[in-house]
Amino acid sequence: MRNIIPLSRWYYKETFEDKYVHEFENMDGFSEVVVPHANKEIPFSNFDEKMYQFESCYKRIVEVSEEMMDKRLFLDFEGVMTYAEVFWDGNLVGSHKGGYTPFSVEITDVAKPGKHELILKVDSRERDDIPPFGFVIDYLCYGGVYREVYLRAVEKTYIKNIKVEQVGTYQGLKINTFVDTKEKGNYNLTGTLWKDGVKISEETIPISVHDGVENHEIVLSGLENIKEWGIDNPELYEVKVELHKGEILDEVATRHGFRTVNFKEDGFYLNGERVKLRGLNRHQSYPYVGYAMPRRAQEKDADILKYELGINIVRTSHYPQSKHFINRCDEIGLLVFEEIPGWQHIGNEEWQDVAVENVREMIERDWNHPSIIIWGVRINESQDHHEFYSRTNALARELDSTRQTGGVRVIEDSEMLEDVYTFNDFQAGFEDRRHRDQQAVTGLKKDVPFLITEFAGHMHPTKRYDPEQWRVEHANRHAYAHDEIGRDHRISGAIGWCAFDYNTHYQFGSGDRICYHGVMDMFRLPKFASYVYSSQKDPQDEIILEPLTNWTQGDREEDGVMPLMIYTNCDSVKMYFGEKEIGEYKPSFKKFPGLKKPPIVIDEMISTWGDYWNDACFIGYIDGKEVKRRKFLKNPVPSKLHLKADDLELLANGYDESYDVTRVCVELTDEIDNITMYGFERIKFKVEGPGEIIGPDETVMLGSTIAFWVKTIGQTGVIKVQVEIPTMVSNTIDINVI
Repeated sequence: MRNIIPLSRWYYKETFEDKYVHEFENMDGFSEVVVPHANKEIPFSNFDEKMYQFESCYKRIVEVSEEMMDKRLFLDFEGVMTYAEVFWDGNLVGSHKGGYTPFSVEITDVAKPGKHELILKVDSRERDDIPPFGFVIDYLCYGGVYREVYLRAVEKTYIKNIKVEQVGTYQGLKINTFVDTKEKGNYNLTGTLWKDGVKISEETIPISVHDGVENHEIVLSGLENIKEWGIDNPELYEVKVELHKGEILDEVATRHGFRTVNFKEDGFYLNGERVKLRGLNRHQSYPYVGYAMPRRAQEKDADILKYELGINIVRTSHYPQSKHFINRCDEIGLLVFEEIPGWQHIGNEEWQDVAVENVREMIERDWNHPSIIIWGVRINESQDHHEFYSRTNALARELDSTRQTGGVRVIEDSEMLEDVYTFNDFQAGFEDRRHRDQQAVTGLKKDVPFLITEFAGHMHPTKRYDPEQWRVEHANRHAYAHDEIGRDHRISGAIGWCAFDYNTHYQFGSGDRICYHGVMDMFRLPKFASYVYSSQKDPQDEIILEPLTNWTQGDREEDGVMPLMIYTNCDSVKMYFGEKEIGEYKPSFKKFPGLKKPPIVIDEMISTWGDYWNDACFIGYIDGKEVKRRKFLKNPVPSKLHLKADDLELLANGYDESYDVTRVCVELTDEIDNITMYGFERIKFKVEGPGEIIGPDETVMLGSTIAFWVKTIGQTGVIKVQVEIPTMVSNTIDINVI
């Protein structure tokens, strides 16, 4: 049977010299690190991105037991940015170009019982021969061994991969089992389907293997009472394949969701029902450590997108993302558009070969995820290239005939080699003009499957602490876009740019190495625009009542708070000014007919600048019953410092003998717990016990709030977390580490 051993703990140095390969015992300048690891911790903003673009060295001892000698041994790397060379006992045994896809190196022939020296040369420079590099790109590709590493021991003949495909509607499954061997032999393969620990179906076939990788098909038929995987009911089954010859030699398991997906000329269909796609793009980056965040943080991002924002699709812009993120999307019913690395630039033939290999690595890693509904096989916003994109599309269809291909472009009249015309439409989102007509974009005289993959973003960058009027306009642009697209059944939906703010190169963003394009900031804290999305949720899941205001008279042009936008999923809202009822208001279906839950627009003159000002109260009603209240004070004063953690229990050694993390959010609020908005106080983070802060332990609040991540250090106990500003101290939270 296979044995998978995490290789999480390493020695690291921010340089690489050839002598390191042969001088393993020399630890001068090396420090102990744990992967996921960023080769350089970076400031939150205002830094030179060259600071992490260098060659570095990782090394550790790997012990091989006597029991492993009759097995094949592999080193598995989930993600190393950007180019890696792998040395085993001083000898080069493998290399890989590209930081977003996994790779494996076989060490069977060079491994002996005992301890071995494993050294990685990691080149994190932006090399012209590796996508997405070669020109400028609007995001950072932080360096390091930022995803997991494993030692994998398998039998001489083993299961390399499995691909599960539905037969008919849900009557059966075809399990493509890729068996790898270096010797001839006769074996049996057994495929089983499980639901909640109960075996549903089983089939055994005899196979004969030769030298190399061969695909053997196991068919499970006669399936009954299958539960569909969907957005609201993400039913997952387990598929197992055993390789045996008298005894079980190898076993591989994956999850499967029974569903049908299809982009058509009149929209997107999931399980035969048309679904309007409403989503956001996600960069996988975090403050200070870039891409290097472990499983819990990756899963939390999926939860934020699904449960806090209420979207139904995410695009992994512009590269394959963590397996943990995709796994969580499977579990919660969040649809995924996954694409290969790249941004506008197409390199030479060598570069294109790497990009085509990225297609293979992406699809072979992720073809069993029910959440993934389309493969992005075109470099984001690039020009047409018939030969190159004929290759990427052909390979995608060869590897996976069950999903359509897409290719995100920003040019019109582009050659459509993909199955779905996917387009970044930055005209969408304006009150006084419409999104582009599909046929005007495609240049075709017929409708085709069509999806808008970006809008807004750089057209209206917005900080969470910008003046109120600017933040309201940011929100409204997202509402205008989804409203327009919601009215056009020829468009499958729209994926806004973007979910979270992100670090970028100096050619982009606000000059501080940040693109403020997100509906949330880099700490995943909401801006007004986030409520456009969350207000579309079913009230049974969460009642949303968000007036877009600080409730002050002097933060907008010409003063006042009107017109006041309220993003809500309530049937109506009553507004009170002090004790006076101003009126009861209903959603503006006339202005936003394409939204399931339009915002409420109030445009009453209740006061003038310098005039009498009062408290406000907004009361939401559903079916005539009060369901939620939001109050605002006329004279708010910072009064409380709130601290809240996403998780109150962590694992000392994470999920792979690594580390675990949780986000801690800080809010400076008034007497009734509204964020005071424009506080920029100096703040100190205090952590006691078996944990430490990611990033600095002192910074400033950004608009009366901030967040930080606490990580475990391999010990159990209680982490006590508290923060303080010059005028007050927060509550203390306890995080149990087990």
